[in-house]
Amino acid sequence: MGSLTRIYIFPCMFLSILWNNIQTTVEHKITANYSGHLLTEVPKNIPLHTHILDLSHNRISEINKLEFITLPDLQVLNLSHNLITELDFSVFILNQDLEYLDVSHNNLWTAYCQMLARLRHLDLSFNKFTTLPVCQEFGTMFHLEYLGLSATMIRRSDFRYVAHLQLNTVILTLEDFSLYETLSLTALNTRNLHIVFAANQNFIFPILYDGMSTSQNLKIVNLKYTLSHKYFPSPSLELLKKIKTTDLMLDSVDLEWTIILQIFLLIWDSPVESLEQVLSLGASMKALTLERVRNKLYYFNQHILYRMFSEMNIDSLTIYDACMPHMLCPEKASSFQYINFSRNALTDELFQNCSTLLNLELLILRRNKFKSLSKVSLMTSALPNNQIASIPKGIAELQSLQELNLASNRLADLPGCGAFTGLEILNIERNLILTPSAHFFESCPSMKELQAGQNPFKCSCELQDFLRLERQSGGKLSGWPAAYVCKYPEDLSGTQLKDFHLTELACNTTLLLVTALLVTLVLVAVVAFLCIYLDVPWYVRMLWQWTQTKRRAWHDCPEERETALQFHAFISYSERDSLWVKNELIPNLEKGEGSIRLCQHERNFIPGKSISIFVLSPNFVQSEWCHYELYFAHHKLFSENFNSLILIPSFLFMLEKPPFPSYVIPARYHKLKVLMAKRTYLEWPKERSKRALFWANLRAAIKHAKGSVPFFLKPPC
Repeated sequence: MGSLTRIYIFPCMFLSILWNNIQTTVEHKITANYSGHLLTEVPKNIPLHTHILDLSHNRISEINKLEFITLPDLQVLNLSHNLITELDFSVFILNQDLEYLDVSHNNLWTAYCQMLARLRHLDLSFNKFTTLPVCQEFGTMFHLEYLGLSATMIRRSDFRYVAHLQLNTVILTLEDFSLYETLSLTALNTRNLHIVFAANQNFIFPILYDGMSTSQNLKIVNLKYTLSHKYFPSPSLELLKKIKTTDLMLDSVDLEWTIILQIFLLIWDSPVESLEQVLSLGASMKALTLERVRNKLYYFNQHILYRMFSEMNIDSLTIYDACMPHMLCPEKASSFQYINFSRNALTDELFQNCSTLLNLELLILRRNKFKSLSKVSLMTSALPNNQIASIPKGIAELQSLQELNLASNRLADLPGCGAFTGLEILNIERNLILTPSAHFFESCPSMKELQAGQNPFKCSCELQDFLRLERQSGGKLSGWPAAYVCKYPEDLSGTQLKDFHLTELACNTTLLLVTALLVTLVLVAVVAFLCIYLDVPWYVRMLWQWTQTKRRAWHDCPEERETALQFHAFISYSERDSLWVKNELIPNLEKGEGSIRLCQHERNFIPGKSISIFVLSPNFVQSEWCHYELYFAHHKLFSENFNSLILIPSFLFMLEKPPFPSYVIPARYHKLKVLMAKRTYLEWPKERSKRALFWANLRAAIKHAKGSVPFFLKPPC
């Protein structure tokens, strides 16, 4: 029984090893790269001391002996992916340092050999050879490590010239394959054997069995078998005892599940009668990988299949892209440390009430149909590509979890590290995150790398808070800045987050309110100062009184307005104020447009007639004669109807504000006190610039007043 430790079954495009084997020996060498230039022949102007020459992916169809004679230092030559049909190794006779020669993916059908002593890598795979181009000269290439061949048939004698070489890797491309002689591959002595079979042909299973007896690592590409499993060829027991392969990789598998299971049975032990016996086998296996199984029909007894996988005594199990809908929980404590069930059809019922995965360190469930983490949270470290919309609060604490992959889900925010205190790497790309939480880095003190790109970010103040905290944390955003682009609002769509900025004032509501309040207070203070400095209240009062006068004049009866008056007003004043009355009051009221005819006791005394103007001052109060005049005006005013006085426009004109106290007015004029308390005072301005407005208001008030209305003025002190 062999000691198989790993099996890999997955389909992927085969890639030739190009530079890896000799990279360390050609570093810092002169390189000439003509790859993909559509050349039809080798260029003539290649630098003389070129060490590495790449002529791949051109249209070169022929190579003559003079092509490389001028390149004595050539060590690496890549001629892959051209149209070459014949190859004569003697064209490299003068390239004594040549170590790497790749002529794969051409139309070669014949080769003329020549010993190249220092050659370590020779690739003739993916060509049109009928038989394997293994020349006798190859047997003297003792440095040869990598050998790539192609053919449509293999015979036992084909490897006789290289059977003694200790090869590291052999690749065989068997397109349009027609013949294989059993045990032919067993002549090879190689650590790694890669076989690429024709994709449209049924696989020849003896190649698989012989390959497992030949190399430690076996990879087979395009494993197809359309016949029933009843006709599946089994190896001999003697061959099974010679198995060397520890890592088996089956790439692009198109087999029935029953055949796959039979292959496992053949690998692990001698043939068994029923699938149930597989549970006791495979004690030496360490890893099993099934990837991209093309046959996705589960029409057989699935319980047997699930039980076989779940009870395997291995460390690593991968079943990838197989449309697997379910998996059973191991019945006893399992040795699984790594499980990868990506790209299947698993649901939240996976491992329900499972408590036997005690050694599990990493569970990968990408691209399944999970909607909740709650049932698998005890063993998860990566669950991307599902439909997870939130991380449950009751999720189990995973203090040892270091890496969590939640890419391509429906999460609207970063999950935080409440249940993952040791989390160092988080991948949450391609979710529905508009504004990541600004508290994320506070809750994840161990975070070293956050992969949050390709989300529909909404560029707002909240996002700016997150970016600010990220910068303070030391720049842990992976893929910055290319993967971080604004999606909303529309006017910022496509803007990289590194170019998105908002002012502190725009994002800080408290600061904005305080700033607005301070600006308002400053404006109020400035306006108040200007009002005081420019005496705006005085102008407002003057304007108000002027408009009131006009309003009252508008409502007066037309016949009353047209009544001819000899005088508009009588002036009553103290003799001590006579100078101001004669020099200021009378001249300004009687001159100019809208002049007023005044009655002065010295000039034309008619007391109590029409309108009286009282120049009210402390001197006025102390004058007995002024009291006498005021008495008659007061008697006429209030004897008619005090209530109607309220509706009659009248003004009390004062030269200063506030006026002198009302208690200095004699008690018998108590109604006058009331009048003074209710009437509007027209102040005498000290500034000359304001006096024109004062006189205009006074003239307008007198002209439009009706009845016996007193006007009180206080002369300047």
